[in-house]
Amino acid sequence: MKHLLDVSTLVALLWQNHVDHAKVSRWVSGKKLVVCPLTELGFMRVSTSPAFNATMPEARAALEAFLKTEKPEFIPADVRALAGEVAPSSQKTTDWYFGNLAQAHGLQWATLDAKAKHPAQVIVA
Repeated sequence: MKHLLDVSTLVALLWQNHVDHAKVSRWVSGKKLVVCPLTELGFMRVSTSPAFNATMPEARAALEAFLKTEKPEFIPADVRALAGEVAPSSQKTTDWYFGNLAQAHGLQWATLDAKAKHPAQVIVA
């Protein structure tokens, strides 16, 4: 099974100071990873926020190094917003998009969010 990485999962994997870095690092070992444009853009947005305070060049370099070393599969964000499972709330629209995108491509959506409850999700634990 291949796993579409959620933004939070990728952030935890790439930043060693993330509280879930060790857990995610263990979980991804030996797994086939997948990213999409939203995963990459979300990683840069979160990385450059006050929570991580990376510069844009630092965030881009971390992402580039991950892409070169791990070689995750890349899929387009090619599912319509109205396709798939209906998000339970406005706060979950992006999460549900990740789940629907994963489902459409025969993947699991790898997330740290145990409350998401999307049929395609797998909790990184």
